[in-house]
Amino acid sequence: PDLLPTCNGEITTLSFLQDVVDILLQYVVKSFDRSTKVIDFHYPNELLQEYNWELADQPQTLEEILLNCRTTLKYAIKTGHPRYFNQLSTGLDMVGLAADWLTSAANTNMFTYEIAPVFVLLEYVTLRKMREMVGWPGGCGDGIFSPGGAISNMYAMLIARFKMFPEVKEKGMAAIPRLVAFTSEHSHFSVKKGAAALGIGTDSVILIRCDERGKMIPSDLERRILEAKQKGFVPFLVSATAGTTVYGAFDPLIAIADICKKYKIWMHVDGAWGGGLLMSRKHKWKLNGVERANSVTWNPHKMMGVPLQCSALLVREEGLMQSCNQMHASYLFQQDKHYDLSYDTGDKALQCGRHVDVFKLWLMWRAKGTTGFEAQIDKCLELAEYLYNKIKNREGYEMVFDGKPQHTNVCFWYIPPSLRGMEDSEERTSRLMKVAPVIKARMMEYGTTMVSYQPLGDKANFFRMVISNPAATHQDIDFLIDEIERLGQDL
Repeated sequence: PDLLPTCNGEITTLSFLQDVVDILLQYVVKSFDRSTKVIDFHYPNELLQEYNWELADQPQTLEEILLNCRTTLKYAIKTGHPRYFNQLSTGLDMVGLAADWLTSAANTNMFTYEIAPVFVLLEYVTLRKMREMVGWPGGCGDGIFSPGGAISNMYAMLIARFKMFPEVKEKGMAAIPRLVAFTSEHSHFSVKKGAAALGIGTDSVILIRCDERGKMIPSDLERRILEAKQKGFVPFLVSATAGTTVYGAFDPLIAIADICKKYKIWMHVDGAWGGGLLMSRKHKWKLNGVERANSVTWNPHKMMGVPLQCSALLVREEGLMQSCNQMHASYLFQQDKHYDLSYDTGDKALQCGRHVDVFKLWLMWRAKGTTGFEAQIDKCLELAEYLYNKIKNREGYEMVFDGKPQHTNVCFWYIPPSLRGMEDSEERTSRLMKVAPVIKARMMEYGTTMVSYQPLGDKANFFRMVISNPAATHQDIDFLIDEIERLGQDL
C-alpha cells in the first residue's frame, strides 16, 4: 500500500525495487557458480506444506513480499547454470534479461503502432532480417512472433489451409475436402496438436518414415502423398523438421522441396530447434533448401539463448497472413488513423493481446552482432562433438545412432557394470529401461546437474544430452560423464 502511485511513495518504491534487484542479482551470480546446486529438489507435497502459499484477504508487509521473492528463487531451477542441460532452451543472457525488464516496465501490447511504436518497428526490422537469413530475396514476406514453436507451427497449418481453400475462413471445414498433412515420425508433437486444434484431426497427419539417423525418407513421403490422393484426400502441407527434438536430425529439405513443388503442396520447415544454425557460416549448410519453404518456424529462445519466449513464424508470401486472420475490429484497427496502417500488425495474429517478444532478440543481436551469435552456436556444437568423441568408445556407453551428431543432441545409453556382459534380450531391455530414470532422479535429488531422457520407438530409455548454454565448458561435459558414472555404478 505504500508503493507508487501512493502519495509520497517514491522513496518506499525505490528502496523496494532496489531490494528486488539485489535479490535478482544475487540469483544471477549464483546461477553461474558451479559450486551451487542446479536444483534444490523437493517433492510437490513437501513444498506445499513447507510454506504458506495461500492467498488471503489482508495484505502482507513488503518484508514478507521480499521473502516470497527469495523463496520462489530458492526453489527455482537454475536454467542458466552451466550444468543444466535438461531442455532445448538454457542459459541466461544478461542483455536479454535487461531487455525483458525493460519490456515489462513498458508494459504494452504488440497489436498497433499507436501503442507500441518502437516495438512494432523492431519486429518489422528483425523479422525481415531473419527472412533474409532464410534466403528469401531482400527478406521479402511476412512473419510474426508467437508464444512458442507449437503456435508457430499451427500458424503455418492455418495459412497453408487458407492458401489452398480461402473459403474455409467463413464456411469452416465442412465446406472443403478432407485435408491431409505429412511430417516425419520424429517430428514435434505440435504438428498433430495443431491439426487437432484446427479441426483437421490428428488422423489426418500422416507420419513419414525416418532413416536410422532420424531424417525423413523422401521416397516414403512421395509414396504416402500418392496413396492419400488415390483415397481422394487433399494433401495441403508437408512439415519438414530442421533439428528434431530428440536426435537433432535435419530432414533433406531440397528433396522435400522438389516433392512439394511437384504436387503443389505447402512446404513448412519446423526449424524451432535448428533454425539458429542459419547464424553460423560453418553449419548453415544443414538447412540447405530452407529458402524454398513457404513458411519457417525459428525459435531464438532455443539455440540462440534469447530469454523465453521468443518464437518466430516466417512466411514467404506477403499479405497472406493478414487475409487469413484479419477480422477488421473497428475499435483497434480504425482505418482513418493519421499514420501508415501497415504498421498495425495485430490483425494478422491469432491473439489479440500479444506480448512484446522482439525486444530481447533485437537488443541481444545489437550487443553481439551476427558474429557473436555465430561464435556462441559454433561453441555449443563443438562441445557436443567433444562429448560424442569422449563417450563413443568409452566403456559403459552405447550410442543410440552411429556417426557424429548434426546438432548438439547427443543420444546415448549408460550401461551399468551389472548389464555390460549381458546378451541383448527382453530382460536386458527391461532392466536398461530403468537405468536412466533412476540416474535422473538421483541427479535431481543431489541437485548437481540435469539432463533429459526418453524412450523412442522400440528403444529403451536413453539420455538426450543437448547443449545450448554458452556458459557450458569442456569441464562441465567431463563433470556430467563422471556424475552419470557415479550415480549409476551400482544399478
